[in-house]
Amino acid sequence: MKKLIVLGLFLLVSQFLFGQDIKATIEDLEKKRFAAQVAKDADYMNKIFADDLVYVHSSGKTDNKEAYIASVLNGSSVYSKVDIEELTVRAYNKGQTAVVNGTVMITQPPVDGKPTLLHLRYLVVYVKDSKKGWQLNSWQSSKLAK
Repeated sequence: MKKLIVLGLFLLVSQFLFGQDIKATIEDLEKKRFAAQVAKDADYMNKIFADDLVYVHSSGKTDNKEAYIASVLNGSSVYSKVDIEELTVRAYNKGQTAVVNGTVMITQPPVDGKPTLLHLRYLVVYVKDSKKGWQLNSWQSSKLAK
C-alpha cells in the first residue's frame, strides 16, 4: 500500500513539474519570438513559425508564414518594442500542444512625433514537432478597448 501511495505522489509531482517545464519553455519562446519580430530576425522567425502558420492580425488581415515574415522584413509590420503584460500557458495532448493567452503592448514607430501603441490580447497555439521542436501554428490578435 505504501508503494502505491508513493508511486501516486511521484506521478502527481512529476506531472506538475512536467507542466511547469512546458510553461517555462513556452514563455521563453514567446519572449524570443517577440524579440525576433522587433529585431527583424528572419532566421529565428523561420525556425519558430510552423510552415502552415495562420496569423490573423488585429485588423482581421490573415497572413501565412512567408507573407508575415516578408512583412516584418520589408517594414509593413513594424515593432519598435513589445511588452508582455500577461501570459498564460496551458499544455495539452500529453505535453505536445501548448495554448497561450496573453496581453501585450506593442510600440510602433512614431507618427507625427507620437509613438503608436497597440494594446492587444492574443492567442497562439504551439505544437511540438518531433524534428523541429516547438512550432507556432496559429496566432490571432484582438485590439483591447481603450
